[in-house]
Amino acid sequence: MKSTTEHIKEIDDAIVWKQLINGNEKAFSTLFDKYFNQLVLYGNSFSSNEEKVKDCIQDVFVDVWLYRNSLNENIAPKTYLLSCVRKRIARQHGRDRIFTKATSTKTLEFLFDFSVEHKLIIDEDSKNKVIQLNKLINLLPSKQKEVLYLRYHQELSIDQIAEILNINYQSTSNLLHRSLLKLRKDWSSIIYTLLIFSKISSLL
Repeated sequence: MKSTTEHIKEIDDAIVWKQLINGNEKAFSTLFDKYFNQLVLYGNSFSSNEEKVKDCIQDVFVDVWLYRNSLNENIAPKTYLLSCVRKRIARQHGRDRIFTKATSTKTLEFLFDFSVEHKLIIDEDSKNKVIQLNKLINLLPSKQKEVLYLRYHQELSIDQIAEILNINYQSTSNLLHRSLLKLRKDWSSIIYTLLIFSKISSLL
């Protein structure tokens, strides 16, 4: 269930999106400023060449403006932009080899490194647990990592993630379910190990 804040954000986006389609330049700038950095972060998950990623994102926004009259008023702008960037990067790979070993959106390798600003976590025990959890996430298959990123970093729904990945709802739900099951299983083992280590240390 979406929170009130998320619902308000979606309404605001929907209004700005319709204004953009109607040719409002300020609305276009608003969406560009709001999502550019998020799109760069997502794009960098497929390539180490940030300039190429930014070029792809700028091309996406150019197309959004040029072909705004053909855009669907009822789609979520954030989902649409993430999907377009993903597709653009996949196409770009066909023209040069800077990007990872992928030729389609279905085979793009998601390279995002889950980490945490340790300085923001005061409690040492909590910090260690978060570090361990991020390590587990980074060991997941590429597609499962991407689903987790879109679900919890970008706060997208299963439907929206399915649209971005170009797969059906059930496949997306299964990916998320498998990744969470794997994390719970491995996480339980780590917590048990940490508890044992803590007890042993206290005896030394």
